[in-house]
Amino acid sequence: MSTRRVDYDWELPPEMQQRLGGSSYGAQRVIHEQGHLMVILHEPPAGTASERKAAVFLRKPDGTWLHKGNNPGERPLAKLVENYRAAMAAFEVRHEAAESSQALFQILGPLIPLSRAASNMQATLQAAREAVPGDPMITDLRDRAVEIGRGLELLLADTRMSLDYRLAHAAEQQARAANEVSRAQHKLNTIAALTFPLMAIGAAFGMNLHSGVENLPGWVYWAIFGAGLFKGVLLRGWVKAPDAPAPAAPPIGSGLPKKK
Repeated sequence: MSTRRVDYDWELPPEMQQRLGGSSYGAQRVIHEQGHLMVILHEPPAGTASERKAAVFLRKPDGTWLHKGNNPGERPLAKLVENYRAAMAAFEVRHEAAESSQALFQILGPLIPLSRAASNMQATLQAAREAVPGDPMITDLRDRAVEIGRGLELLLADTRMSLDYRLAHAAEQQARAANEVSRAQHKLNTIAALTFPLMAIGAAFGMNLHSGVENLPGWVYWAIFGAGLFKGVLLRGWVKAPDAPAPAAPPIGSGLPKKK
């Protein structure tokens, strides 16, 4: 939302006064009445705050530009457009220096309202260009706004794609680590399945009790050992091996033309 409306010291046609709200200047737009052109823009948003600071410009029928009353308006209007370009350049530097998903997310938050505001500024200047086609300054600023809006859209898309890639890469690494843990656990289960019957038989016959088998011939020991090993093989087959990981999906093209 915009800040509260300020009444500046300039003369406006009654038709233009009627189209202005009483609480704020509202969204970025143009009002063209009786040869007067009012251009309502917003300063580049700071952070993710919802409040927007309005910058109001008035073009009189004789071609004179005013800003916030009777102040000359040509330079402040051009400076406002350049402020968007400077904000875009600052985000480009932050994007290049981002080395983590958290850094990219911190860029994405304030970049979204900045890109939206730049797009609305471009549409407003285009409307001003259509209302006053003979003003070269509006045409020049409209062209600059188009470049800034396109640059911010590309930067926003690149930031989102980089963040999605890092999140997907982290999820892939986590899945790979979980699969390795599952394989290691399966190996331990296999070893336990093979040795459990032998350990159980050994523990039973290792008790200090007279069971009557102390004086049996040696082949009985090997028969018991073989039976325990056979039970271990059967128990190993009962332990289900983990499912093989699904094959990786083919990479999705980025849509950019390939170099030949």
